[in-house]
Amino acid sequence: MKGHTPAHAPFTSLRVIGHVQISPSSDHSVTRLLLVITIAISTWTSPSGAQQADSSLLTVARIYGSPEFAAQPYGRTRWLGDGSAYTTLEPAAEGEGRDLVRYDVERGGREVMVAARALVPQGDSTPLAVEDYAWSPDGTMLLVFTNTQPVWRLNTRGDYWVLDRSSGRLRQLGGPKAKPSTLMFAKFAPDGRRVAYVRENNLYVEDLGSGKISALTADGSRTTINGTFDWVYEEELMNYHADGWRWSPDGKSVAYWQLNADRVKDFNLINNTDSLYSQVTPVQYPKVGEANSAARIGIVSAAGGPTRWLQLEGDPRNHYIARMEWAAGSAEVILQRLNRPQNVNQVMLGDARTGKVRTVLTERDSAWTEVVDDVVWLRGGKSFTWVSDRDGWTHVYVVSRDGKSVRPVTKGAFDVLDVQGIDDKGGWLYYIASPDNPAQRYLFRARLDGKGSPERLSPKNEPGTHAYDASPSFRYAIETYSRLGVPPVIRLVRLPEGRLVRTLVDNRALRSRLVGVRPASVEWLSIEAEDGLRMPGLLLKPADFDSTRKYPLLFFVYGGPGKAEVNDIWGGYWLWHTMLTQKGYLVAVVDNHGTPAPLGRKWRKAVHGQLGVLETRDQATAARALMQRPYVDSTRVGIWGWSYGGFMSLNVLFQHPDIYRTAVAVSPVTHWSLYDNVYTERLNGLIDQNRAGYDRGSPITYVDGFRGNLLLIHGSGDDNVHYQNSQILINALVAANKPFTMMEYPNRTHCICQGKNTGLHLFELITRYLDQNLLNAPAAAASTERAAVGR
Repeated sequence: MKGHTPAHAPFTSLRVIGHVQISPSSDHSVTRLLLVITIAISTWTSPSGAQQADSSLLTVARIYGSPEFAAQPYGRTRWLGDGSAYTTLEPAAEGEGRDLVRYDVERGGREVMVAARALVPQGDSTPLAVEDYAWSPDGTMLLVFTNTQPVWRLNTRGDYWVLDRSSGRLRQLGGPKAKPSTLMFAKFAPDGRRVAYVRENNLYVEDLGSGKISALTADGSRTTINGTFDWVYEEELMNYHADGWRWSPDGKSVAYWQLNADRVKDFNLINNTDSLYSQVTPVQYPKVGEANSAARIGIVSAAGGPTRWLQLEGDPRNHYIARMEWAAGSAEVILQRLNRPQNVNQVMLGDARTGKVRTVLTERDSAWTEVVDDVVWLRGGKSFTWVSDRDGWTHVYVVSRDGKSVRPVTKGAFDVLDVQGIDDKGGWLYYIASPDNPAQRYLFRARLDGKGSPERLSPKNEPGTHAYDASPSFRYAIETYSRLGVPPVIRLVRLPEGRLVRTLVDNRALRSRLVGVRPASVEWLSIEAEDGLRMPGLLLKPADFDSTRKYPLLFFVYGGPGKAEVNDIWGGYWLWHTMLTQKGYLVAVVDNHGTPAPLGRKWRKAVHGQLGVLETRDQATAARALMQRPYVDSTRVGIWGWSYGGFMSLNVLFQHPDIYRTAVAVSPVTHWSLYDNVYTERLNGLIDQNRAGYDRGSPITYVDGFRGNLLLIHGSGDDNVHYQNSQILINALVAANKPFTMMEYPNRTHCICQGKNTGLHLFELITRYLDQNLLNAPAAAASTERAAVGR
């Protein structure tokens, strides 16, 4: 569930304490965040003919039945050489497909490096649909990923083709034994003459000259997984990137993960609709307290032969190898190994020749430790960067190769959110942070020696969210800038001064279409929690807001450690929430303790061992604060959320019937014992040591307190938060004789996005339910009900 984002992506927002009218026609420059309006779905019930003709009012058909509000992205880019040029994909000048185009950064010269017509396989008439691509080190070969299929969350298997630009020869990798869409994670060797890949849980190297294919492993099966991962590793440890192997820098060896999943139990997904008799899909899914895969790291010659295994002590089923890379050369690999509760992260160096390992750094935390993606080698491999919140805030450190020296690079009461890159030669660290506003994101740089003050590189006159794809030399970057309600602008800038080289995408047409849309008024909130920390939030109001009226108040919540929702950024559910304000709702979003807002370790890790307890208290505190306002109808307060947000919606509805009248819970966890062990045990501890904490945070525990209206929604094919969660809750509701409304979407996964009109149907259902039970609920009846609850 880490960083979970349904296909109908959650609403993101802005925080600038105060009150401001956000008009979609705002002329703020905005740049390329690839958060294009993710199918966030906004709807209402059938509008009248007059409303249909009113272009200022949003409708589901406009938002999701047409591309009217889709932001224009920029093609997938690759920097070339020292960063003086880059390539991107553009619609073909002639016919179908896309051309690969090279742009000179300063001069702006454009050259078609590979035309779509060069990617037409022999015997076909249409070019390959390029879903991803990579250049060989010398730029003479192009690797194309196409015909992709999902393994779990992402499309990570497909077909790979190689184009020799000099000869024009295009050929498919894998050989005659390869079935369609079975290759994964193909990568050029450092010499550019070979490509290695995973096929059906085995590793292969293919020589591009001779076509010879050498198997590096031969024991791959459903339970022996080489070079990729099982469900839980991909979902919870690898940030959905299931690439489990690495070329050595000299191209002579391959290091890879092997997982033995023979003791991982299957959870069966039942499909009752695609055939006369039900079909069963087993998913290897380790729930809380259950056995994991046993992971180990092997090094094998790229020519084939026996694998040398790293000699790691301890039970491999009760440890996780969360990261592995070559350690600034081909002699050693660096890995991060977590214990089962994940409160100890050991950084180890493993000898590629002998398999011996030594620990160079141990990170400990009373709650949990984070896996670090931003390990960069410095000074030719003498030291590396590390990220830790050991001083209460997330900062970057430089660690000597032997681990004896750990020196801070950044300091202060702020969190480093992402390391953008390291200029070792120039002595600079580039990172994303927002010291003054948890809803925004800016680029900074700091000296690697820790001296001097950080320097903000993002323009000071552009509040909002900035994201960067920097060139290898850090002289240039492709920057994306957006704000809440303001579509992204994508531009090429020169660093460090941020000088505009040229605008790549301005989304002017989209901004023009938004001009006539009736905007929401946005108030940025800062609400005090019980421990004195401030919770960031926002409140959307109708454009014609009248403080003398009474309005229903709807909260949107995620609330979990994987995602903050109060963000100053384009996208998410903003359009749907704006549509609700047009109907007369107030819409609030508040981030509680435990969310990854950049507010320090205490904020994020206070929820450890009690998932659902502190977060529920925070949301109730925020609701009470807003209910004090005279224009909030305290008898018509509701909440909705998805996944962790569904879990939160159930908890607040059941535990605080004096506050919440109505809730919509989509794909909720209902008891943490039902979820996977990697995510849950990290955050909630081991169940045999904290069963009371698991029960205390479960909405099932509080079913007797439920007095309001509940719409429960789940996809029966959910491989992440199993439909079992809702079924067990339903049994508890039935046993307590509690009325509720339920909608099952057959065979839909956690995103509830498969099948014709699914998203449209889903949000029409949610909107109709909210209208009936919140917007149009009789105030008098609501008051009577609340009084009864109070007694």
